[in-house]
Amino acid sequence: QVQLVESGGGLVQTGGSLRLSCAASGRTFVSGAMGWFRQAPGKERDFVAAITWSAGSTYYADSVKGRFTISRDNAKNTVYLQMNSLKPEDTAVYYCNKGTYYSGYYHGSDYWGQGTQVTVSS
Repeated sequence: QVQLVESGGGLVQTGGSLRLSCAASGRTFVSGAMGWFRQAPGKERDFVAAITWSAGSTYYADSVKGRFTISRDNAKNTVYLQMNSLKPEDTAVYYCNKGTYYSGYYHGSDYWGQGTQVTVSS
């Protein structure tokens, strides 16, 4: 069993920054990858970014490239999402997920956190 807890969301103005954290506990494996997703009201949950635990290789959705940075702290079993130059369209509930990355895609699992709300005001 894996537990994922997100934190760090909040209300910020356009152009501002936030740093999200995802702490993993339980039967965790520092292997595979971790992903961040987001879901806006009435929309599907979309991939945002992923990072592999071992090599720290990173992958981003085109909509956040150059603005968001994903990182991890293996000793703390924690993954971060630094979000800069935030836009109103970044408003969503952000979730982390434990999965794997291969064949050019992030493959998620059923392990999700409870989500953290990010609201960007214009």
